Amino acid sequence: MKNLLNDIKQCTICEKHLVLGPRPVVSAHPDSKIVIIGQAPGTKVHTSGIPWDDASGKQLRKWLNVSVEDFYDDTKFAIIPMGFCYPGKGKTGDLPPRSECAPQWHKPLFDELKNVELVILIGMYAQKYYLEKTTKKTLTATVVNFQEYLPKYLPLPHPSPRNRFWLTKNPWFEVEVLPVLRDRVKELI
Repeated sequence: MKNLLNDIKQCTICEKHLVLGPRPVVSAHPDSKIVIIGQAPGTKVHTSGIPWDDASGKQLRKWLNVSVEDFYDDTKFAIIPMGFCYPGKGKTGDLPPRSECAPQWHKPLFDELKNVELVILIGMYAQKYYLEKTTKKTLTATVVNFQEYLPKYLPLPHPSPRNRFWLTKNPWFEVEVLPVLRDRVKELI
């Protein structure tokens, strides 16, 4: 695992597309029980090199009901984005994760992760990649039907502060999904 993580952190496969240059951000350990698959680092995470080191990460830890110490304990949580580097800015926010990363690195990572019991899929890029044809037409439909994907996968919306409107419009998320998420995480860590 150590060699694989080092290879990932040295990756330059899509360097020519990255305005801030490559800085792959990933965290994993052979004993990780939960894998969090998000989109791609934002500028703050690109700068710090620490996954989910931003407002979205704070909200995610709140959803999971875990401490910062537990969240960053890689024997508990592996943190693997769809795109390992900051993809750049688009018209309405960050660009989508680079498409080269997941096919290149996810399988080798999962081959090393022998104790995974839950994969949390954050956002539609992770959901479409892992749930494939079972993904619903919208992120909302996929998340509301989260029970279909358990016990292996649990789809979530992105915890970005920009998603306040989605959370307000979908109050069932906090009532139906978060208790299941929190119970499952507590059981595994």
